[in-house]
Amino acid sequence: MIPGYEIVEHISRSKTLDVYDVYSEHRDCRCIAKRLRPDMDNERRRRRLRNEARLLLRLSHPHIVRAYELIERPVPVLILETLTGETLGHLISRSRRRLAAEDVAFLGLHVCSALHYLHAEGVLHLDLKPSNVVTDNGQAKLLDLSIARPRGRGKRGVGTRQYMAPEQVRGGMLSEATDVFGVGATLFEAATGAMPFPGGDQLERRAARLRQLRPRLPRPLGDAIDSALEPDPAARPSVREPADSLDAAIPG
Repeated sequence: MIPGYEIVEHISRSKTLDVYDVYSEHRDCRCIAKRLRPDMDNERRRRRLRNEARLLLRLSHPHIVRAYELIERPVPVLILETLTGETLGHLISRSRRRLAAEDVAFLGLHVCSALHYLHAEGVLHLDLKPSNVVTDNGQAKLLDLSIARPRGRGKRGVGTRQYMAPEQVRGGMLSEATDVFGVGATLFEAATGAMPFPGGDQLERRAARLRQLRPRLPRPLGDAIDSALEPDPAARPSVREPADSLDAAIPG
């Protein structure tokens, strides 16, 4: 039961969360509800869900999912806007052809825009990956700020290994450059259809140069993604720099 909402459909179940399509009579619209699975309900996970809700409720950006409400009792439930479209991960898996360079560039611009705002608010996302980006008619929105936190020393193992920056894998110091690496990994997969580190081996090697895998990709786009995937965080560009390169890759 979710007070004030009628459950329309159970959409998905992750390792810790149940996600529902719900109807709000107060808003007269469909919404998304996130709550902990009953078998995964504990105070630490409740605190994480509350933190995500409070963060999203104070954020307002066209490329970040919007939160409507946090229901505290009987259990915490986060109410979000319903997004049309599909995740970037689903789009990549169902597409017979690789995404057009222009589409990859627009995706990158939107994600970089969201991150620029998030970083200005003093928060790192730390879980950038195709399944956390929703695309719809050329627009992209970031999802899932469940492990978002300020810069500082990280905790080993928190995040999605195949998309983590090396310093995140080690549990080292996390900064805006950590999210830049996540942008690079996400756009690498969008451009090639393959993860840059399917085995999670980013501590042993650097990612392949993008234009070796896709030679006809515009050089500014390939260079922007390659630079974001530099193993050394000090060698990565700021989030504004790849955005400028991505902009240059769009005709006109």
